[in-house]
Amino acid sequence: MEIILKQDVANLGYKDDIVNVKNGYANNYLIPQGMAIIATPVNKKIHAETLRQRAHKEEALRKNAETLQAAINGKSVKLIVKVGENGQLFGGISNIMVAEALKEQHNYDVDRKNIVVDTIKTVGEYTAKVNVYRDVKAELKLEVVAE
Repeated sequence: MEIILKQDVANLGYKDDIVNVKNGYANNYLIPQGMAIIATPVNKKIHAETLRQRAHKEEALRKNAETLQAAINGKSVKLIVKVGENGQLFGGISNIMVAEALKEQHNYDVDRKNIVVDTIKTVGEYTAKVNVYRDVKAELKLEVVAE
């Protein structure tokens, strides 16, 4: 079934994308939750017109995202955490901790949901991916240090 997404859906697409999904997924989840509408010819025309009107706003958002990407790429964030013996962390490093450290150290306000951190359980240097905007992604260096 072809649908038009009304909001970003993880592992499926972004707002205003036209995607094909299985009928059950669309009818039982996406449409009732208000995440999508069926892509009928009328809805496709309306969708095309709204995209045309929104094109210049989209371009401005993309430029802002690219400048933020250029600013974040290569930056290093230092995280000071409690560790036990053998350099093992108590708990782990989460995207929330990275977002707060990025805000404090470099004054970049990035939503925590847009930061992807692999499992970090020991002291050392790592990288995190920041999804700045749709296909604009940046890499951030993480330096995990014992308290």
